[in-house]
Amino acid sequence: MTVAIRLEGLRKEFGELRAVDDVDLEIADGEFFSMLGPSGSGKTTVLRMVAGFEKPTAGRVHLAGKDVTSDPPFERDVNTVFQDYALFPHMSVQQNVEYGLRVKKVNRSDREERAKRALATVRLEGYGGRRPHQLSGGQRQRVALARALVNQPKVLLLDEPLGALDLKLRREMQIELKEIQRDVGITFVFVTHDQEEALTLSDRIAVFNEGKVEQVATPVELYERPATTFVAGFVGTSNLLDEDVAAQVLGERAVVSIRPEKIHLHAAGDAPVSGPDVVTVDGTVADVIYLGSATHSIVDLDLADGARPTRLSVMQQNLESSLDHALARRGEKVRLSWDRAHVVHLGRRGGGAGEAEGEGSAHEVGHSSMEESR
Repeated sequence: MTVAIRLEGLRKEFGELRAVDDVDLEIADGEFFSMLGPSGSGKTTVLRMVAGFEKPTAGRVHLAGKDVTSDPPFERDVNTVFQDYALFPHMSVQQNVEYGLRVKKVNRSDREERAKRALATVRLEGYGGRRPHQLSGGQRQRVALARALVNQPKVLLLDEPLGALDLKLRREMQIELKEIQRDVGITFVFVTHDQEEALTLSDRIAVFNEGKVEQVATPVELYERPATTFVAGFVGTSNLLDEDVAAQVLGERAVVSIRPEKIHLHAAGDAPVSGPDVVTVDGTVADVIYLGSATHSIVDLDLADGARPTRLSVMQQNLESSLDHALARRGEKVRLSWDRAHVVHLGRRGGGAGEAEGEGSAHEVGHSSMEESR
């Protein structure tokens, strides 16, 4: 693997605040790599240190094998695309895209040709004569992308570039952005707090929390096999069971995760689900959230006396059910089942979970994720 970016022991402190805490990362040449995490997790600060806009308190930044830790931004073979586009309103689209080439003293005919090719790459042929205010939000974002690509950088850094777009346009741009990255073949480093966006776009994802990297993995690995309770609760919706609850439900003391879509919901009168690889537990439907294509049911589990109240979120596709049918489930006795292979054992709690090992209620994280989806 050819390494495009290597970060070694990267740390950034602002006074007493440690925004980035000894981060080590390797990003491959030609990879679409995302840094995912909540606000304040350190991901944007890492991006700014790669770009040269922030100087590390400690650690090193290597680009294509060269130590650039002390180099200014203009000496690094990277370009950055920001959320606010940063286009010059008094310039045409063509002039905006050419701007970096003019600064580099590229002759007029070459920069015009390269700018046209860059606009064609982002599907904006024929838009060169327009001004930014004449474009839609998605078109302005693509102009900003063309302006960055025209310099042919080794690495393109994207800081929440789709955050200002509405949901429909953002999803369209996600598809286009991935296609553009495949076409140009350069390394994209993408910062986002949107889990779905990261899963959609990325070859690999680094999940940040409180300045540290919790896990680096492919989207499938990250979703199906989260390494910590933080990752399980942040990437998608997850039911997290603490040791006491897992001991009752699974017969083993461990902190575990089970995704809502892996759980099957059966009426209490249905034939019992059984088998050595099947987990079953009874409960009562506390609430139902109808989402059109799917229904989320929140089920209070029937546990032994003295056990902490526990609820699981269950997601089912609406293949036949109606809204009335879904809402009628409230208060019903049900049985939940899932394959034991879908249970993920979490080796440690992620920082910021707010609980010490063996304390608190891990399953409440899963419920809070459900509440956010409402």
